[in-house]
Amino acid sequence: MNHGRNEEETRIPEIAITGDLTEHESELTERLLDIEPGGQCTFYFDSPGGSPYCAVSLMTIIRLRGLRATGIVTGECSSAALWPFAACERRLVSPFSVLLFHPMKWQSEENVGLAEAAEWARHFGHLEKDMDALLADLFGVSRDMMRSWINPGKYVSGSELAGAGLAELITASDLVNPTGVFHLFHLDEQQEVEQPEATKPKLRKAP
Repeated sequence: MNHGRNEEETRIPEIAITGDLTEHESELTERLLDIEPGGQCTFYFDSPGGSPYCAVSLMTIIRLRGLRATGIVTGECSSAALWPFAACERRLVSPFSVLLFHPMKWQSEENVGLAEAAEWARHFGHLEKDMDALLADLFGVSRDMMRSWINPGKYVSGSELAGAGLAELITASDLVNPTGVFHLFHLDEQQEVEQPEATKPKLRKAP
């Protein structure tokens, strides 16, 4: 009985980031804060995005708490969802993953005053520029390259993202392997899986 409890306590937390980020911000924040600083976790992304402020908040919590996160795009990871994905120390995609990079969008409340709208537009312009630069730095690519993806917008496949060196690729043949694709060990804790070498799935790193 105690053995099972210990296994449950040491299991790496797995967190699904699905749907609109903003709608699930409170729950996601609580899940992140439940992880010890410097601890490990695994995210599964299938999200079209959400509020840029939510994106920055989740990314900041991941980085400030030093979470050793693995991010896996199981479907879509677009718009605001890109920031928490980029904050992961290990990123994995499949050929069927899709990521949409595009300029930030905003909308104001109805009946907003002209002066307030002008101030918001000024603030948003600075926020957009700074967040685009931060996204490039998190992914470890040049800001010019990131800018070319964001403006006017670009759908990037998992294969293309891995080819650019921003993630590891889970191939289609890996996905049909009946023993599973991989075991979620972080890079410094990878272990040999006890199965025949011929059937052991291997992730393809970007060239």
